[in-house]
Formats: sequence, C-alpha cells, structure tokens
Amino acid sequence: MSEKLLARARELGATFVGVADLTPALEEVRCQGGSLISNYQRAVSVGIALPSAIIDYLESQHDPMVMLNYRHHGYDVINARLDNLVSVLAGMIQAEGYRALPVAASQTLAQDKHLGLFSHKLAAHLAGLGWIGRSCLLVTPQVGPRARWATVLTDAPLDPTGTSIEQKCKDCRLCVDICPSKAFSGRPFVPSEPRKLRFDTAKCKAHQVRMKGEVGVGLCGLCLYVCPYGRSR
Repeated sequence: MSEKLLARARELGATFVGVADLTPALEEVRCQGGSLISNYQRAVSVGIALPSAIIDYLESQHDPMVMLNYRHHGYDVINARLDNLVSVLAGMIQAEGYRALPVAASQTLAQDKHLGLFSHKLAAHLAGLGWIGRSCLLVTPQVGPRARWATVLTDAPLDPTGTSIEQKCKDCRLCVDICPSKAFSGRPFVPSEPRKLRFDTAKCKAHQVRMKGEVGVGLCGLCLYVCPYGRSR
C-alpha cells in the first residue's frame, strides 16, 4: 500500500511524499491537536514546491503585484492542489479498510499562535524529507523552505520512508537577520523545547497586519526568499 500511495501522490503532482512514524512524537501531537489526533500512528506527508520565480521577487514585498502573485500562486493554488492530493490518498487508504484523516494544507485552530490541528512540518521531518530551520520552517535539501505541505493521518501499517534529517543550517542566520519583525530568536530546533523559544508569533502577525494595510496582502515570506538551500537551486 505504501508504494501505491507514494506513486499516486507523485502522479498527482507531489514534489515530496513520504511516510512518517508518529510514535516518537505522539505526546507532541496530542498536545497540539488533542487525543483524537494522537490515535493515528502514521502520517503520509505530501509537499509541493513553490514557484521559485515568485519567491525570488519577495525581496520587493512592498510591491502589491509581487505580494498578490505570491498569495495567489504561493497559497491559494498550491493549497488547493495539496488538499486534493490528500483527499485522494485518504480515499485510497480507506478503501483498504483503514482509517484516514486528511489534514488541510491551511488549517489554523489558534490564530494568535499560528497553530493548526496538526504540524505538517513534524510529519515531513519524521518522514525524512527535511529539517526544521531557525525560521521554524521545514527546510528540504532540494528547494529549502520553498514548499507547502499537507498530511494524511492514518492507522494503516504503512512502512516509514526515512528518518529525521540532521539540521544542516550550521551557523547560518540569514532568515533570522532578514525578518522585518525580528520574530526569530535564532535558537536551533530542539524537539523538547517549545516553539515560543524560537519564534514570536505575535511579532510575525503584527508585521502581516502592517503588510495588509500597506499592500492589501497580509503576508511576508522573506524567510523563504533568503534561505540558501532554496536560492541556490
């Protein structure tokens, strides 16, 4: 079943796809999404790379056309593609007699904390697709953080596709330094530490509100733009 799911995801346009064993992180999963979510011990992680030509212009984030294009193709279009992908994969798993819960690409339960029902980055990290950078984004070796993610949670006994990739940011602080709101502390990712030690969501949200007032789009994306793992490709 694992091979069929991965092959189907790629046929539907996934740039990245993998299976994560959530067992080591079930307490973290429960704390974020509740006990019902923590009943699933496998996650199918699906990612689609963002158009680099759009991300490369984000340095000019005060240009309304740049940000409108980023919102449309970097969020609206990609999120819809991801949601369709995980819906199809969930249907395939269910047809085999197992439970499958598709988690939308954009799903926020707590606006003030930027938290959703489940962490797509966690699933991708555990599936061996990338590591968590100082920007708190999932960084892939292929396109850096220039990708968006969705997940299918399931109780199907799928074979994990990999193990967590060791953090490769080393001493790089480009995402920390470029952040207009200084929302990142610069601390490297440590699984046992709360995200608030690395990322101030209130500062990030405040900048998005300012951008909404200035250009009509409450987004930023400079941490995606500046990452060397994305820019060198």
